[in-house]
Amino acid sequence: MRRSVVRGTGHYLPSRVVENSFFEQTLDTTDEWIRTRTGIERRHFAAEDEFTSDLALAAARDALDRAGMTADDIDAIVLATSTPDLTFPAVATMVQAALGMTRGFAYDVQAVCAGFVFALANADGLIRTGQADRVLVIGAETFSRIMDWTDRGTCVLFGDGAGAVILEAAEGKGDSSDRGILACDLNSDGKLRDLLYVDGGVSRTGTAGVLRMQGNLVFRHAVEKLAATANRVLDKAGLAPADVDWLVPHQANLRIITGTAQKMGLPVERVVLTVADHGNTSAASIPLALSVADREGRFKPGDVVLTEAIGGGMSWGSVVLRW
Repeated sequence: MRRSVVRGTGHYLPSRVVENSFFEQTLDTTDEWIRTRTGIERRHFAAEDEFTSDLALAAARDALDRAGMTADDIDAIVLATSTPDLTFPAVATMVQAALGMTRGFAYDVQAVCAGFVFALANADGLIRTGQADRVLVIGAETFSRIMDWTDRGTCVLFGDGAGAVILEAAEGKGDSSDRGILACDLNSDGKLRDLLYVDGGVSRTGTAGVLRMQGNLVFRHAVEKLAATANRVLDKAGLAPADVDWLVPHQANLRIITGTAQKMGLPVERVVLTVADHGNTSAASIPLALSVADREGRFKPGDVVLTEAIGGGMSWGSVVLRW
């Protein structure tokens, strides 16, 4: 069986760091209020002349460098984002051109905060079916461009950034001892779209719009659905929660992350946490966390790594892999 094995990770964060105290100047909020309710201490915002494609390109180059590869080694780019530079072309094709790729293909995936999980599943499908041997999977966002700066319930949560993972085909035995992606689980329920959405768009309003969220309801659905998809994907892979070495969740809110881990019976020591320093970077949060943990040397060959995320749509899912 062809498996999709991680060969490299990379990330990029804009240089501007925004502490919680920044919001005290214009909103009825405090650093303590934000930390207590979200676990977020700071986030990064892109510069005015810095776009999603720039962040994605920097993360892609970092991943290629760390994998010892060049753009010529890549067959495809799958990029998850909800904040593209333009309505079209795809951000992935912008990255393809900037890297100097002269072959292969590139496209975007949009599943909001669950986007990177969906992109990983797409890339795994391409490799399993022989459409590609090496796929560059990127999550990149500039959510600072779609914030309502008067809404303290949303604008304090989000940040900008990008992360990337390179997957390469490798032969496996077809059981849970294989390295690479072992199973994926994807879900959506469009009836819940009003819980988390952006109130603009090219067809409906002709504007970018700003993010709207019913936070309490999103929290309730998140803990339940994330634990359920995680348990399903482990079952598909023939694994149990006790087999998980590392949980790398979407970094939305510390309470959601710890609530999900508790529901699965996983100690917080086995959870990769970057939300305090990055905030919620939507589709970029999981690849950012993977890259940070990889750089810190936390993942050892053979470790079982579980990723899971939920976002607007609502869409949610998980991917389990062996490092």
